[in-house]
Amino acid sequence: MGTDLIGEIQGRFGCPAQDVRTYAPLTLAYLGDAVYELIVRSVLVSRKDMQVHHLHEHATGYVSAAAQARIAQALLPELTEEELGYYRRGRNAKSFSVPKHAAVSDYRTATGFEALCGYLYLTGQTERLLALVKLGMEQTEGTK
Repeated sequence: MGTDLIGEIQGRFGCPAQDVRTYAPLTLAYLGDAVYELIVRSVLVSRKDMQVHHLHEHATGYVSAAAQARIAQALLPELTEEELGYYRRGRNAKSFSVPKHAAVSDYRTATGFEALCGYLYLTGQTERLLALVKLGMEQTEGTK
């Protein structure tokens, strides 16, 4: 039912498929951050026609480290063992910097969430990715 975007990208650009287990956790988080932000932006643009400045303000309520940490905490009981493994790998990865406006614990939890998003994206689990993001957004709305 869902589109395997990563498969399409790899095919069109001649990129070889790689075993997701070989990716470093921070690489998964790097990609997952972009995928998650694309989902959030797509939802916001689809829901409301507003100025870009206002779209950005709404988006930051979902993509900040604190917001992602809240979503991750809400989703933990819903994750499979394999998903938990990728979340933990991202959360425990040694990052060399933390944004000055983010608490270290929130940043690490958010990095775990981003790594999970990256894993789901790279493995073509689009439906699962969207279901988890939707559930996380619904469970944390109003807690910003």
